[in-house]
Amino acid sequence: MAILSEDQTMLRDMAREWADNEAPVAVFRKTRDAAPPEGYDTALWRAQAEMGWAGVLVPEAHGGAGMGFLSLGLVLEQLGRNLVASPLAATAAATSALMLGGSQAQQAEWLPRIAAGEIVATLAIDEGPHFTPDRIATRIEAGQLSGTKAFVAEGDSATLFVVAATDGLYLVTGEQGVTRNTRKLADARSHAEIVFTDAPAQKLPEGGGQLLRQVTDRAAAATAAEMLGMAESAFAQVNDYLKQRVQFGQPLSTFQALQHRMAKMFTELELMRSAVEGALEAIDAKRSDVDQAVSLAKAIAGDTLNLVSREMVQLYGGVGMTDEYDAGFYLKRARVLEAMWGNAAWHRERFAKLNGY
Repeated sequence: MAILSEDQTMLRDMAREWADNEAPVAVFRKTRDAAPPEGYDTALWRAQAEMGWAGVLVPEAHGGAGMGFLSLGLVLEQLGRNLVASPLAATAAATSALMLGGSQAQQAEWLPRIAAGEIVATLAIDEGPHFTPDRIATRIEAGQLSGTKAFVAEGDSATLFVVAATDGLYLVTGEQGVTRNTRKLADARSHAEIVFTDAPAQKLPEGGGQLLRQVTDRAAAATAAEMLGMAESAFAQVNDYLKQRVQFGQPLSTFQALQHRMAKMFTELELMRSAVEGALEAIDAKRSDVDQAVSLAKAIAGDTLNLVSREMVQLYGGVGMTDEYDAGFYLKRARVLEAMWGNAAWHRERFAKLNGY
């Protein structure tokens, strides 16, 4: 486990308390049923921004806290526990692109607004059903960008898009030349196909050819942090259920076969935490092996959350398949996050290539 500073411990505890009191899974259920056009409760997002979470990555010079990716991961983990529908992860990924590749003028224009929670920002990278950052057809001509991005998280409400084109990353606002087509995915969150047609764009001038990889690595690490919170919450709920549910005159938790399954999940969760926090720490330390640390974390996170969410439904038995129970929410969100920014197989292959295999 990562060694947290006093400020990070306070941030984690505050996020946990807020999520439990203000945004339990029941709130997500209400949001899903209400189906707001943004895909999340705007009042809850304002509350998160007021607590400074939108500016966790943003440097103090631009109105943020400048606390780094481990701190961001602590917040996302707590939100993930309760499936909080929030644009924080998407906005943080776009923030990292501005910090890594943006000019001073671009940072001065956008980072204070992000830190204040005035805007939602997101990455627009993938052009097909799978994560393929090496296959980009979006083009820029005379400062105008054209192309289609298939699945953009928080694309329904984003004010600012960081868009991958054939020669780099570009900033595009949602005001001109942008068409949004809402996609209905299993997790009932905001995903949209975004069509850019001669949209005015500004290039992120710094970072060179490695910028896209660096940005998507940070997006993957943030996603893995949310997945960690989901996996831990799903495990805890199943553990409590097995202690309460009585079958054949005794609690399910007394059956050795079920104890073995829970023990397996517990050990995998410990490994998952180590890998995810290791990736977040590697980003903050600007280590040379960030790419390896992120691929390791995302691969382990994908495998572990797949296991725990699947076991959650099975160990709840028949009721786990019903909408009245929360198990299905974790399973559906898990499958979407597993695919985002590369699934486990993609990252295992990448990890192997990075190590010369």
